[in-house]
Amino acid sequence: MPEPTKKDEPNGQPEESVAPESSGAPPPPEISLEVSPPPEAVAEGKEPVETDGKKPESTEPVPVQAVVAQEPCPAVNGSIQPQPGGVGVKEQAESANSTLKEEGTCSPPPPDDAKPAATTSSPTPQPEDASSTKKLSVELPNDSVPVPAMGRKDSVWSLGEGQAPDELDKLVDNPPLSTLLIERPLSGAVTVGGDITFVAKVEAKDLLRKPTIKWFKGKWMDLASKTGKHLQLKETFDRLTKVHTFEMHIIKAKDNYAGNYRCEVNYKDKFDSCSFDLEVKEAETGSQNIDIRSAFKRREHKQQDDTPEVDVWEILKNARPDQYEKIAFMYGITDLRGLLKRLKKMPKEEKKLEAFAKKLDPAYQVDKGGKIRLVVDLADPTIELKWYKNGQEIRPSPKYIFEHKGTQRIMVINNCSANDDAAYSVVAGDEKCSTELFVKELPVKIVKGIEPVKTTVNERIELECEVSEEGAQVKWLKNGVEVPTGVRSRYRVKCEGTKHFLVIDDASRDDTGTYSIMASGGTSEAHIQVDLKPLKVYQDLQDMTVLLGQPIKLHCEIYPGNVPGRWYRNGQLIQPSDRLNIIHRNKVHRLEIAASSLHDAGDYTFVPEGYSQSLSAKIHIIDPPRVLLDSLNFPDNTVTVVAGNKLRLEIPISGEPAPRVVWMKGERVILESGHRVHAETYSDHTSLTIEVTEREDTGNYKIVLQNEAGEATASVKIKVVDIPDPPEAPLVPVVGGDWCSMTWEPPKYDGGSPILGYYIERKKKQSSRWMRLNFDLIKETTFEPKKMIEGVPYEVRIFAVNAIGVSKPSEPSKAFTPLAVTSEPTMLVVDDVTDTTVTVKWRPPETIGAAGLDGYLVEYCVEGTNDWVISNKELTEKTRYTITGLSPGCKILVRVKAVNAAGASAPRTLQHAILVKEVVEPPKIRVPRHLKQTYTRKVGETVNLVVPFMGKPRPKVTWLKDGNPIEPSQVSIRNTDCDSIIFIRKAERSHSGKYDMTVQVENHVDTAILDIQIVDLPGPPQCVNIEDVWGGNVALVWTPPKDNGNAPITGYTIQKADKKTMEWFTCIEHYHRNCITITELVVGNEYFFRIFSENMCGLSETATQTKKSALIVKEGLQMKTQEYNDHDFKEAPKFTQPLINTFAVAGYNTTLNCSVRANPRPKVIWMKNKITIIDDPRYRMFSSQGVCTLEIRKPSPYDGGMYTCKAINELGEAQVDCKLEVKGGFTFYELMQRGVPLHLIDKYMTESKVVEQEK
Repeated sequence: MPEPTKKDEPNGQPEESVAPESSGAPPPPEISLEVSPPPEAVAEGKEPVETDGKKPESTEPVPVQAVVAQEPCPAVNGSIQPQPGGVGVKEQAESANSTLKEEGTCSPPPPDDAKPAATTSSPTPQPEDASSTKKLSVELPNDSVPVPAMGRKDSVWSLGEGQAPDELDKLVDNPPLSTLLIERPLSGAVTVGGDITFVAKVEAKDLLRKPTIKWFKGKWMDLASKTGKHLQLKETFDRLTKVHTFEMHIIKAKDNYAGNYRCEVNYKDKFDSCSFDLEVKEAETGSQNIDIRSAFKRREHKQQDDTPEVDVWEILKNARPDQYEKIAFMYGITDLRGLLKRLKKMPKEEKKLEAFAKKLDPAYQVDKGGKIRLVVDLADPTIELKWYKNGQEIRPSPKYIFEHKGTQRIMVINNCSANDDAAYSVVAGDEKCSTELFVKELPVKIVKGIEPVKTTVNERIELECEVSEEGAQVKWLKNGVEVPTGVRSRYRVKCEGTKHFLVIDDASRDDTGTYSIMASGGTSEAHIQVDLKPLKVYQDLQDMTVLLGQPIKLHCEIYPGNVPGRWYRNGQLIQPSDRLNIIHRNKVHRLEIAASSLHDAGDYTFVPEGYSQSLSAKIHIIDPPRVLLDSLNFPDNTVTVVAGNKLRLEIPISGEPAPRVVWMKGERVILESGHRVHAETYSDHTSLTIEVTEREDTGNYKIVLQNEAGEATASVKIKVVDIPDPPEAPLVPVVGGDWCSMTWEPPKYDGGSPILGYYIERKKKQSSRWMRLNFDLIKETTFEPKKMIEGVPYEVRIFAVNAIGVSKPSEPSKAFTPLAVTSEPTMLVVDDVTDTTVTVKWRPPETIGAAGLDGYLVEYCVEGTNDWVISNKELTEKTRYTITGLSPGCKILVRVKAVNAAGASAPRTLQHAILVKEVVEPPKIRVPRHLKQTYTRKVGETVNLVVPFMGKPRPKVTWLKDGNPIEPSQVSIRNTDCDSIIFIRKAERSHSGKYDMTVQVENHVDTAILDIQIVDLPGPPQCVNIEDVWGGNVALVWTPPKDNGNAPITGYTIQKADKKTMEWFTCIEHYHRNCITITELVVGNEYFFRIFSENMCGLSETATQTKKSALIVKEGLQMKTQEYNDHDFKEAPKFTQPLINTFAVAGYNTTLNCSVRANPRPKVIWMKNKITIIDDPRYRMFSSQGVCTLEIRKPSPYDGGMYTCKAINELGEAQVDCKLEVKGGFTFYELMQRGVPLHLIDKYMTESKVVEQEK
């Protein structure tokens, strides 16, 4: 909208701006509101305050906002000057009369090719004349908006519009310059159900990141959380112009979407905002459905020569926005918000109503309870007329009376109330005119004010006030704060006609204060003083002397009796507890203590609440002396102390007053001035101190206490103890393999305290380090040390422990060496039985020990006797033995012992007796699971099959291959009593076949068949032919190999090679068919192809190559290739880096390195002293990229010598030599000179000795 320019008139008033289509239309009459100011304003001499055209919704002050039309203003220095909240107010004095000139949010005029900031589907109003002056326009309310929609709380658009009240008080004269927005959203209008878009743009040349933008409706509603099908927010960025574009789309607008909106942009410390309005219009469906608000669109009024009488409209027009609320309260305007909206929506022009000769005034005002006449003059008296209130037709009633006087039509409204404050319209044919009726409520005056009251507590107070109107709303306040009048409140409010009462039934001192009553037309206040009643003491508190533990009762009587009070002891408040009870009954106040204590002594004070007077008494408590030995928990009143330590014995005592204390040992009195032994006495305890205790200090000590209340005595025994003497050297009577049994005698002197136990230590005889064997004390005088090394001599010693500490160690025992027999043999079973022999077998013992195993001793005895007969006179080293010379039919028991240098082990005995008699058992072959299927092995592998069987006596085993006997030169067969082994050292394909095994015992026979298959690599395909060549494709065909390796062919591998390089590349693997087409070959290259056959053993050793090559020729062209000879890269082995003579340290790994060059890759052989190194775990050989490495693990002097590395290929061989010398390490002196710690030197020397012993 272009900026208006000023034009001076002769009378000094601005000229009205008239739209082109409304030229010649008469201006609408001014709205005149005659309002009498309240008495307070007149009394105080306040002048009427001019406002900007808003009134509150109720009689109480409410937040208001200034709603003014927006108008662009010029940019200053290329920047925009926004108004706070989108509303600007500027006062301009052009003459003696003040004219309010509005200023909207300033935006630079958009370029010609730019889109408008607000687009709508409904027609927008035509811009006003640029040369006209624009006055404040007040927009009247839209009657078509239903009331529920305007005030609905759950609507997205139902919150209030405009600024908060606290911001209206801030008058901004110099708004800050805009630094972010380069294009701001403009106000717009849309019909109900239409769409509209608001656009804001921010330049991002100086911004490092995207700015933050927020859209608001009114003051507080953030629209980011309301997006949906009716509201959408969009953000875009143009990288060429570096402009952020933010859009807000409103889809299918509703009536309640109208209002004030705000856009805020933030970037770090920069801020910019802009406000704009949205007007939602009702869609016009015909001439009969006329929008009432359309007649009141914003327009400019011509300034008439006769100045109208000053009324509320003029006051609001000429006042600042921060004075709206004050004016509304002063003149009783109940709907300031609606008034401002109506002023804003006042139409700028109005078409001439042909049906009306005289229309209704724009607004009327009437006092509450009064009567008003609305008069129109019709041009055609015969036309039908209807009256409407807020869009609802008005019917004749006592409230509404219709009159006809010629061409005048009159509607009289009687007894006006707040409900009559509405928009009225009259329809004559197709024409309609409207007006607004304002009902003013008269202020309520206070006829008779409240009077001051002075009374005492517990009395009834009643404040009375009379106002000028019945049923008026008033407020009661105390010291400026509203008095609570709820159900649980102490205050009661009642109303009788025009009289209002505030009642306090039971007054207290807290009710003292200034009470006031507030009405809309005045206030009245009075002071209430509530004092205490005078205090009278009928019985005062009495001083008392009480024996400790006896009850205490303090008693007093005061008036008035309902006054509470507090008890104090030595100035400290006393709280009731289990032992202390505070009683208040009428005039009597008592303090009772069930059992007195020393803390209860002192000065007691009773202070009545609210009075400065107090009652006092003193209580004195006495107690005879006592010695409190029970609290020390000394057993038998005996105190034990270690000799040489300091003893301070503190004995609690009691007594009131404090008693005199005397310490005595025997007949000797211990003085406080003693040097080594002295006594001290305090208020609650006495102490005996012995600086250095000695054995002579042991004895009974007596304590004597005296005071004026009596005398008490007690005795304490002091016992001085020490560590025990060391025990004598222990004895070791029994020695085992890794344990021994030791005994000892207790020490002769236990140190005055019982022996709690013993600690045992041991060490190797050659060592000086003792190791403790037990961490828990041993009560007995015997012990069995374990986990010793057999064959190593040990010594043990003992420590005695009592409550004081650990004694010195005993003398070491005589050296002993653990050596034990082995454990018994394991798994003793019967292997065979005949008529005269029994064969048993077993396994070696699980534990043999350091003494080793010399052999086994076999014994037997006849069942029923205990005479064991040694079967073998000499020890046998085998784990199988046959007992001979037995009687047929007898039963014997057999046991076996393991014997070594320490003796015979525990015997292992058969659980059941053996019957000496031959038993026939039918043969049974137990074929292993893996032999029940075809047994497959590759050519050259070893075949070793074990087939177990059962049968007695020993079965006869025969083998056949394919029905023929097996030649021993081809297959080795070894038979035992329980199995048969077939062994082929190096399998060949001729060894394949079915092997029949037969096991026979007398007439019993069992057979089994083993299927052995020896497989080999297959042969290559028989022939490979190139069947066709086209484009980059070659078709190959081949025949299967003659020799499949005794296994089915599983696939083929096809490779290709360029004739120039003859480097083979795999085209496809595991191919199952005998023909293939090779694709994606390079044009101009000539290719050879070869094919490998594959079975379960792998690829064939050789491949069949095509005899001819396939030349890939570009269609239409052929190229002749020249033949050339390939360079021969083959080379005999040659060492580029020889071996170097090396010195190694024994026990530390060392490596020998050299490098060799050869093609094809040579075979590397390492030799020591001309002997090839093969499968020796002490050596590790590596070869990578021609570098050969030999690693020797922890070498010894034996590993020294001449080492040779030999490289061999088909063109020749080469070798290099070096000498390795292994030194034995450092001496003890050399290690000391190098600063090695002693424990590391000891470890190194020990390991060196072990290595030498192993050598």
